[in-house]
Amino acid sequence: MEIFHVAHRADWEEAKASGSYRVSTKDASLDAVGFIHSSYRHQLPAVAEFVHAGDDAVLCVLVLDRARITAAGTRIVDEDGGDGQYYPHIYGPIEPDFVTNVLPAHFDATGTFRF
Repeated sequence: MEIFHVAHRADWEEAKASGSYRVSTKDASLDAVGFIHSSYRHQLPAVAEFVHAGDDAVLCVLVLDRARITAAGTRIVDEDGGDGQYYPHIYGPIEPDFVTNVLPAHFDATGTFRF
């Protein structure tokens, strides 16, 4: 099963070089939050618009293989985001091997998230 994480392209490029991605969400680290926010495909546009609206950084979407993450011993817990929906939270860094695809992403002229 795939899960998704919106990232700044620069953070992802740095993570590939260092060997792990440790950004929980915009301006917050895994170390500060304790997990990395991610979402299911149907949740992605709303999450991106909530977190990254007005963000001038180049964005991308990390497509993650849930089975690879859990096989490596990293926990993923579906937790209530406070809106009654459950979102996958990754309790550890994202290793490049967990990523099956990196999709370009942006906001269009109407402010709608596209990937």
